[in-house]
Amino acid sequence: MFEKIMIPVDLNHIDGMQKSLEAAAWLARQYDATVYYVTVAGRVPNRAARTPEELARHLADFARQQGEEYGMTTDSRPMDSTDVTIELDDKLVQAQKEIGADLVVMASHIPGVADRLHLISSNAGELAQRLPVSVFILR
Repeated sequence: MFEKIMIPVDLNHIDGMQKSLEAAAWLARQYDATVYYVTVAGRVPNRAARTPEELARHLADFARQQGEEYGMTTDSRPMDSTDVTIELDDKLVQAQKEIGADLVVMASHIPGVADRLHLISSNAGELAQRLPVSVFILR
């Protein structure tokens, strides 16, 4: 049913993504699918990496570790952005197309006051509306 599963990750917040990581791994094993870990980052140093090249290495290491831990095939796809806040959704749509992912599994935050006031947007909701494939959103 699924061959390529894409999972957007933020290496700074892996601890809040455990459900989505486990769900993607379970689905990958059920369907013998490859999981593609995607991150979108700018050129500004952050906690995950000082350079885009270092981030690519960290993401590849994370993908390898997930593959070993869950017994599945993995790959990684860092996406470069000029402004992550503005381009995040577009870059994730681009990654899905480039990978040819037939399922996206992603974490979402618990809605709060900022959501009700429309101060922040839902990346998961945006992708569910824009992508031509299924999007599995977990909290």
